[in-house]
Amino acid sequence: MMVKVTCAILEQHERVLVTQRSQQMSQPLQWEFPGGKLEAAETAEAALVRELKEELQLDILPRQQLSPVHHQYGDVQIELIPFICSYEGGAIQLSEHRAYQWAALNELAMYNWCAADKPIVAEYLRLRNAAPQ
Repeated sequence: MMVKVTCAILEQHERVLVTQRSQQMSQPLQWEFPGGKLEAAETAEAALVRELKEELQLDILPRQQLSPVHHQYGDVQIELIPFICSYEGGAIQLSEHRAYQWAALNELAMYNWCAADKPIVAEYLRLRNAAPQ
């Protein structure tokens, strides 16, 4: 079974939002870029805007899609579709996650990432490190 999931690399003030999964979630206490599952007939961008509003009370604007990642978690295969996003408003209120942090680029490699997020972290860092400062 293939599940389409989207995630936000939410940038603000040279930092990126990372969220820690709760102990009740699959991959407990691991870190991820926030996001969620697509609903029927929903675009990845629309799902991402909806999920970040529902889970974190944030308004975002997806700007650039990165490479989707296919990963097998037990008997579930996911396609994780990442977007670099800009912060548009709202104040973070955690409803599902245990914690969040605004991480500097040089801190991203230090987190205990969910397996599907690891290639996204690597691609994002390659992209940002190649960009002129």
